[in-house]
Amino acid sequence: MRPGGGSDIVGVIDYRTGNSQSVVHALSHLGIPNRLVAAPEEADGVGRVILPGVGAAGTTMRVLRSRGWPEWLAQRVLVERTPFLGICVGMQVLFEHSAEQDTECLGWLPGHVVPFVWSRTVRVPQMGWNRVRPRRRHAFVSEMPEGGYFYFVNSFYVVPNQNDDVAGRTEYGETFCSMTAHRNIVGCQFHVEKSGPLGLRLLVRFASLTSEELCSPPA
Repeated sequence: MRPGGGSDIVGVIDYRTGNSQSVVHALSHLGIPNRLVAAPEEADGVGRVILPGVGAAGTTMRVLRSRGWPEWLAQRVLVERTPFLGICVGMQVLFEHSAEQDTECLGWLPGHVVPFVWSRTVRVPQMGWNRVRPRRRHAFVSEMPEGGYFYFVNSFYVVPNQNDDVAGRTEYGETFCSMTAHRNIVGCQFHVEKSGPLGLRLLVRFASLTSEELCSPPA
């Protein structure tokens, strides 16, 4: 247990459309205690939570609701300030609504999710390495290099209502929010677990920061 009673164990939510096994593999490679959790009753002792994402927003939300995750997560993340990381679709569902399958999402952060528009310079989905520029001082992004490359697979992106919730930006036909950070809630549109050393450093960062450090105002 951490000082103050917080557990070191990272719970990786395991659901049909998720990329949970890849995240578990990356955490285990780093020596970070973790376990898969398919339902809230399996999450006893978990001190922080990762929601991976592969698939569609509507399907993701249907599975989460069918297993009782929204209620459990609201208590643990919004009330108890448990550190939470959403990856790809797992970041998108933090917001209010997604145009993908016309989906009502968790609604923890104000904003919505929109699709990329196909053009001569924009192929959908975006697939491959792209640059992320950290945009604000938050404990999760404070040690990121300027303009490091991370691995993306996405057809949609988030449009936060609050500028302060944007933690990183990326160019793909237009500038879009590729990272979000709001107190103990952080998200990455790119696949942290597939982004080489820089992605692994972010996983270590998430696993090591306390709720108090995440919730501290920018220096």
